[in-house]
Amino acid sequence: MSDHLGLEVKKVSKSYGTAKVLNEVSFEVRPGEVVALLGENGAGKSTISSIIAGSVNHDSGTMTWKGQDYNPSSPGNAIQKGIGLIHQETRLLKELSVAENVFVGRMITKNGIVDFNKMNSLASEQLKRLGLEISPKQLVKNLKMSAQQQIEIAKALTLNSELLILDEPTSSLGESETNFLFDKIRQLKKEGVSFIYISHRLEEIEQIADKIIVLRDGNLVSSYDNANIAINKIVHDMVGRDVDRIFPTIENESTTETLRVENLNSIDGSFENINFSVNKGEIFGIAGLVGAGRTELVRAICGADMITSGKIFVDNNEINISSPQDAIKNGIVMVPEDRKSLGLLLEQSNSQNISIANFDVFLKSGWVSPEKIKNFSKKGIELMGVKGSVDQNANELSGGNQQKLLISKWISRKPKVLIFDEPTRGIDVGARHSIYQVMKQLSESGISIIVVSSDLEEVVGLSHRMLILSRGVQKNILTNSDNISRVEIMKQATN
Repeated sequence: MSDHLGLEVKKVSKSYGTAKVLNEVSFEVRPGEVVALLGENGAGKSTISSIIAGSVNHDSGTMTWKGQDYNPSSPGNAIQKGIGLIHQETRLLKELSVAENVFVGRMITKNGIVDFNKMNSLASEQLKRLGLEISPKQLVKNLKMSAQQQIEIAKALTLNSELLILDEPTSSLGESETNFLFDKIRQLKKEGVSFIYISHRLEEIEQIADKIIVLRDGNLVSSYDNANIAINKIVHDMVGRDVDRIFPTIENESTTETLRVENLNSIDGSFENINFSVNKGEIFGIAGLVGAGRTELVRAICGADMITSGKIFVDNNEINISSPQDAIKNGIVMVPEDRKSLGLLLEQSNSQNISIANFDVFLKSGWVSPEKIKNFSKKGIELMGVKGSVDQNANELSGGNQQKLLISKWISRKPKVLIFDEPTRGIDVGARHSIYQVMKQLSESGISIIVVSSDLEEVVGLSHRMLILSRGVQKNILTNSDNISRVEIMKQATN
């Protein structure tokens, strides 16, 4: 294989203690090629990506890059050689500008002074290459998640990367943003840039990949020279069994209203005059493209963002929400889109993650008892089926179990309304099925659920009714029993 100038991974293995996470994995990535790397959480995708990107050392096996032996000593060394990894969770410095983030660690100077004009110009050039019309002077914290992901790509392109590893690049993108990204990948392919593409959205793979490789339990279990492979076949390869993505049937006949919002208006114009209600045990979906105001709306309902006007009612009583604490006291809780930075304390134990939001629930006397904390947390973990002990740190869990831990943290409060923003972001197909079953149980227990998702199939599959947003404007509320099609939803969401 050394006769071509791409990447060859040959019999690469890696163990942590007695646990073998990669077992003689071999594959190739040729110039201008997109190779989809698929597998459940824990299959070894992140490990092999980290080895290629220089942040993890392999135990055995070899790699070649552009016909030469390749064994990067660090991510910086890999980047110098033209290989970059773009993580699912962006690694941007939110308080700095776009240009400063693109050139962080390698600021351009002139006469010993940072040359911001040059940096802005070069950053703007790469942003335009991706079709991103934003100012390089803009602060990253003011940008949406979709734009932040594209800045990560622009950052890699300024490093003249020839192989980009994309880890869940569309997890925060809607359909139109995903198609836009795919157009840019196709454009870069023509320029000779190659990609390792990691995604749990299997329906995307046929659109963008040239080849598919599937890992399971650290082993390469299948390899396909084209992407025209049935999703059921890929899923079977990933999990070793058939897993149907049919959403659970969730009956709900309740007419008892739990939540109602009237004429809700955001402080920054993200949405205006929003009106809807959610009944007891109902799953209410919010659909729309990225930028439609979906996340901003649910953040306002749970007190994370301010509103200029409007009313919120719980059990037909008007409530005033000026902070998340106000929402929590009134029974409204939220599982946020970015569970790692907004939902969990990754360096803390599972017990601490559950108990920190519930001291007022189980410590009536005011005294903190380690035994009470442990017992309370153990019940929460068992309730959601989290595969982990109370003493284990949250960062040691898989994505699916982290999501279950976050749900158990809030379910332990017995809320009236549970809001999910991107409930299965970055979660594999097997764990998704588990999360859907959890949502079914919560709905049937009487908890009202609001679901926001960029995955339109997910919103349609789970919701009893759904609100369609377009550029912050409420278009319609559709009832799922009317067999509303994805086409009809998209038509209204883009109107």
